[in-house]
Amino acid sequence: MADPEVKLPRTSSQEDDSSTDLDSTPRVPSHDPEKDDKAGATSHSSKSSTIGADDAITYQYLTWHTSLPTPAFPPASSLPENLPSTAGYEKIISPFLWSEKRKNLITWLSCAATIVTAWAAGSYTMGDDQMSAEWGVSRVAITVGVTIFTAGFAIAPMVLAPFSEINGRRPVFVVTGILYVIFQLCCALTRSYGGMLISRFLKGCVSSTFSTMVGGVVSDIYQSEDRNTAMALFSGSALLGTGLGPMVSGFIAANTTWRWIFYLQVITCGVLMVFIIVFFKETRGSVLLSRKAKAINKYYDELEALGIVGVKIKDTDGNDVVRRIRWKVKSDEERSSVVKMITISLYRPFHLLVTEPTVFFFSLWISFSWSVLYLTFGAIPLVFRTLYDFTLDQAGAVFSAISIAAIISTIIAIYGDKIMKRRRPDMNKTPEGRLWFPCIQSCLLPIGLFWFGWTSYRSVHWIVPALGIGCATMGIFSIYLAVFNYLADTYHRFASSALAAQSFCRNMLGGAVPLVIVQMYTNLGFQAASSLLGGIGILLTAVPFALLIWGPKIRAKSKIASEIMGQND
Repeated sequence: MADPEVKLPRTSSQEDDSSTDLDSTPRVPSHDPEKDDKAGATSHSSKSSTIGADDAITYQYLTWHTSLPTPAFPPASSLPENLPSTAGYEKIISPFLWSEKRKNLITWLSCAATIVTAWAAGSYTMGDDQMSAEWGVSRVAITVGVTIFTAGFAIAPMVLAPFSEINGRRPVFVVTGILYVIFQLCCALTRSYGGMLISRFLKGCVSSTFSTMVGGVVSDIYQSEDRNTAMALFSGSALLGTGLGPMVSGFIAANTTWRWIFYLQVITCGVLMVFIIVFFKETRGSVLLSRKAKAINKYYDELEALGIVGVKIKDTDGNDVVRRIRWKVKSDEERSSVVKMITISLYRPFHLLVTEPTVFFFSLWISFSWSVLYLTFGAIPLVFRTLYDFTLDQAGAVFSAISIAAIISTIIAIYGDKIMKRRRPDMNKTPEGRLWFPCIQSCLLPIGLFWFGWTSYRSVHWIVPALGIGCATMGIFSIYLAVFNYLADTYHRFASSALAAQSFCRNMLGGAVPLVIVQMYTNLGFQAASSLLGGIGILLTAVPFALLIWGPKIRAKSKIASEIMGQND
């Protein structure tokens, strides 16, 4: 799974504000000279109270807290009856000011998209025996389909990210979602091994946006202090889908052809896309602000067509004057070319990875945890079919331990954060404050690995190693959530690049593990293999403790992190 895009701090196109930018009057916008000045208004010193359609237009910057000046309406007795409506721009408000109902709908649609994406990663492996027999290739060769899927997942977001900045979230969601359904269908219909690999890679590329942009959507509509619940739901959805995929596909592969693994995903993704097309609205603030500027300018054009030219503003002496103005958005002017944006999107994550110790060690930590999650695709069928003589569908049912653990972890994260906010409201004022829980919960990962390995005996009931898998999953969840929150809090406007760096490492390593996990568990033994991984997990658990203790010093020595934190002080 790829990571969410997080944009911190907000640009001028999406500034925090506790009130709407429009007056409640339906037709005549309010006028606040002080805020107009903040919006970058420039005016002439002339005190002319009349203006014509031939006068020059002055362009001003629009922000979410700009109070719009009043149009130069004639006396009420002379007002045209067909005045244009202001509803076109009044309905466009900052996503932070949306109703909770609307925010919840967007959040749940985004989480559903994350689930179907995570579903696709592991569901493929449950049909490997049938595909291997049909195409005459080894199981390892079939497993390459997982690796190439995650490779597309790792690389594509760096190329696709600029398009969401230019065009917004919704168009990218819709286009890649439709392509995702098409490539799912290609996987179901392909008649060759090569066709499957190509389809899996392309599916990984387009499905990555269903994960990478979810964090961006969350940061679009929630302030940082309100973001934990939505981010916990996102993290839980990623793990929930990872468990559901092989669980459901195990029953399909045991009772029908492997092709129905993909047909089912075509159906579910197709239904989801209908809901996204109908109910998912644009959330990116800069894109919405640009739309608002265009809508206001259109309103002014319609007024001028009726002979109502100009708006009332204050000149430098504080006198009312009438000027022709139009609105523009600063982020539109500051945006680079698409080629340059893609180049930066590809370069900066790797630059941070090799120059920022925090990014490097967090990438190492989460990459290992994600590889443990992906090793279950091979380890669970191997262990439970070998030791307990499980059928394919019974082995698939064991993956429910991952999904159940994801649900429990999500609930703990949501309510645990609320409890800590009440008892220690200053806990999250620094990035290190977000590491208290992960320092404890991440220990569940190595504990779960040892638990799984050393209870994998015929004499031990199968539920015991299954519980070990659930324990490890809860540790993975805490790491997943902690990495997002810490890097976002530390790197702010570079957070997307920092998260892209660890996403690349995480998906590449996670996708490579299934290629070797069966041989590793077979040659070393179930106990030794799990113990080796558990030992590595113990060593990496030191990462959050080290940052908890020395995090401020490490950030102070980082040129990027220290500059960002200094700007926010």
